[in-house]
Amino acid sequence: MNIVEKLIDKSKEAFLMAIEVYNKPSIKYRVEGFSFFICNSWELMLKAYMINKFGESSIYYKDNPNRTITLENCIKKVFTNDKDPLRRNLEKIVELRNTSTHFVTEEYEMIYIPLFQASVFNYIEKMLAFHNVDMTTVVPQNFLTLTVSLNALNIDEIRAKYPKEIAEKMISINEELSPIISENNNHFAIRVDHHYYITKDKNLAATTVRIDNSAETGVKIIKELKDPNDTHKYNCKNCCSEINKRLDKNGIFLKSKNGDKRNFTANDFSLFCKYYDIKNNPKLCYAHKIYAQPQYTYSIQAIDFIVEEIKKDPENIIQNLKAKK
Repeated sequence: MNIVEKLIDKSKEAFLMAIEVYNKPSIKYRVEGFSFFICNSWELMLKAYMINKFGESSIYYKDNPNRTITLENCIKKVFTNDKDPLRRNLEKIVELRNTSTHFVTEEYEMIYIPLFQASVFNYIEKMLAFHNVDMTTVVPQNFLTLTVSLNALNIDEIRAKYPKEIAEKMISINEELSPIISENNNHFAIRVDHHYYITKDKNLAATTVRIDNSAETGVKIIKELKDPNDTHKYNCKNCCSEINKRLDKNGIFLKSKNGDKRNFTANDFSLFCKYYDIKNNPKLCYAHKIYAQPQYTYSIQAIDFIVEEIKKDPENIIQNLKAKK
């Protein structure tokens, strides 16, 4: 086994440790353990990539060939765009790992879980792209979603519970990350939102409440409230990109008229929209009627639907839809 294979195996092991530590209910300070192991898994994976691309000497300091470079240096060498959401995600988690000895409490989980979940998916994506290793064959897909605390961060409780230095550090990090999470895509953070619905079937309920008819304050029940920026956030270009990623991951390719492999295009997407009337399905499409000409965005369900349809007959589906249309 060569050094690259050893690094990849150790990286996979560190990734498994990160997932197991975070999802283990008996561990209170999961944030520290996860940040340590996920950083370790990224460092080993990136060094294996650097050896393949730049040679073994690239992972050592030039003035000290017996010492390998830090994860921070690996990130800068591999992801050269300092505004790349994936790079920013990693850098924030590295910051957390470096300060965890002094500041991390279990409430940090509520702040960092969006970044942690994004880092898990980013790692899976890059392990496949850099080393052709599909981590979903190592870790079942259903275990890749990190468990989430149902509690929201309460600033007053934090100040009452912890010494001033720790409390203010936690609050300042939350204030710094919250707007960045809102501005960036899923490579930086995957937002965790809690939605509450009322049901009379207790078996379907995650928690229960009671109605007090004698209460002084009245409330109004809103049946359903959705933000299309969250539920339908993909434009045509984004949809095509995601569909091609999924097809490539599954080894599925469309074919041109002369039999060559080709990507899924915007024209193909338009064909699916017209044939399946996607633009008139509110679950799949949202029409932004701000201008005279509506602008359309699509949900993840639209992407799921198109990929599943292509899987049924990738070689002929486009021609079949054109013929039927």
